[in-house]
Amino acid sequence: MIQLGMAGLALQSRSPGAIPFPSIGRITPRTGASIAASPLSLGFETLDRKMFDPQRAYPHVAKLGVKWARVQTGWARTERTKGEYNFGWLDEVVDSLLKMGVQPWFNLGYGNTLYTPGAPHETAVGYVPFNSPEARAAWIAYTQRIAEHFRGRVRHYEIWNEPNGAGFWRPNAPDPAGYAQLVKITAPEVRKRVPNAVIIGCALAGLGDQFDYLKAALDAGLADFIDKLSYHPYQAIPEANYDSQMQVLRALVSSYKSGIGLWQGENGAASVKGGTGNLDLDGAEAAQAKWIVRRVVSDLKAGVELTSVFHTVDLVNYIWSDGPSGTTQHMGLLREDYTPKPAYYAYQTLCALLDSESKPADLLVMFRKPVPPGRKARTGGGDVLGVCSAPFVRKGAPLVAFWQPADLRLPYVPAEVSVHLWTGRLAQLKNPVLIDPMTGSVHKPERSGQVGGYWRLSSVPLLDYPLFIADASLAV
Repeated sequence: MIQLGMAGLALQSRSPGAIPFPSIGRITPRTGASIAASPLSLGFETLDRKMFDPQRAYPHVAKLGVKWARVQTGWARTERTKGEYNFGWLDEVVDSLLKMGVQPWFNLGYGNTLYTPGAPHETAVGYVPFNSPEARAAWIAYTQRIAEHFRGRVRHYEIWNEPNGAGFWRPNAPDPAGYAQLVKITAPEVRKRVPNAVIIGCALAGLGDQFDYLKAALDAGLADFIDKLSYHPYQAIPEANYDSQMQVLRALVSSYKSGIGLWQGENGAASVKGGTGNLDLDGAEAAQAKWIVRRVVSDLKAGVELTSVFHTVDLVNYIWSDGPSGTTQHMGLLREDYTPKPAYYAYQTLCALLDSESKPADLLVMFRKPVPPGRKARTGGGDVLGVCSAPFVRKGAPLVAFWQPADLRLPYVPAEVSVHLWTGRLAQLKNPVLIDPMTGSVHKPERSGQVGGYWRLSSVPLLDYPLFIADASLAV
């Protein structure tokens, strides 16, 4: 038995798949309870609409390895008679997650037909309590009661969801000043009752084309009331313009208030073409898994404090602000029968590798085209352009992700590269291995060695999702 990283690895023969190197084992999953801290979160939303059965999901969540879960609170489900609150359903969710080592963070919303009678569905999705003084007072009272009830169990409160989207800011058009006002009347009520509360603002739908909305909300005073700013960067190619968008986002937010952390609060991809929430990826479930790995690794490379995958399970007859859609949202890590998809296992591997002990690091990574047999490698030049890399250091050893940011809506032909890695004094690489997060398999590169102070791994596959170069010394 070999010990690698967080895993006990059983010796195996060469396994079929994308990695042409001998497989020497597999990453052993870790439970959330066994992980001290992590930036990885799971979407546990839509229980305000009873969209899935949490009891069937809990066993899978416990074994996934996430430390956070985004939970929508559901004003309409909690206050069904004016002035009477039943948090029993939400107590069960919160307590169940906490028992498995997963910290719930609340998304506070939506409306309530007792006070927003124009909503076409009983859950009042997206309907803002600004239509009357009674509605506003009722919202404040609900905020007070939920903060009091969950004090000691939940301290992270995100106020509303995607207010810049027409479907979630009803009945009027999205209004950044109006959203800032909602935060202004909500955040102080939470802080009075939860002294160590963390207030999360915006839950912005999109990113690059939404900076005008964000700036207007910040101009209206949003930054004065929040500790974190969340955003949902849905796009077909996760890396497209992401670095530059994050630079703009950080600069914009810090120009209003320093110290506001960034949370990627909701992102995912569907595993079936068509339906709700689809990016029309090629390859169905496998493409969904690749997309999620790329999204999470890109987020952590960018230094976000938390990254959350939407959703736990496929949502049948998804309920929008206008009511049931008649379509299934195939964005879950679990299918509608609660069996795990490839994306579940891929995220499980990331949870084992990328907890809070793995930190972004400034390691030098270069990629070059393979050298044909019998020909000497050139020094300098020859770098392969367009390859993404995300270097991390874990327990003094390197953990380096690399991939081709290909469009997952199109077929992809794997390539090969020579990887040159210089760790300097930041990490030590003595016995390199290659980890495939899609399968959790660990492989021994057949052509690797040290050359002039750096490591060169030759004829390494370049795929349309991240592989990890790690050191075999990453033992528990």
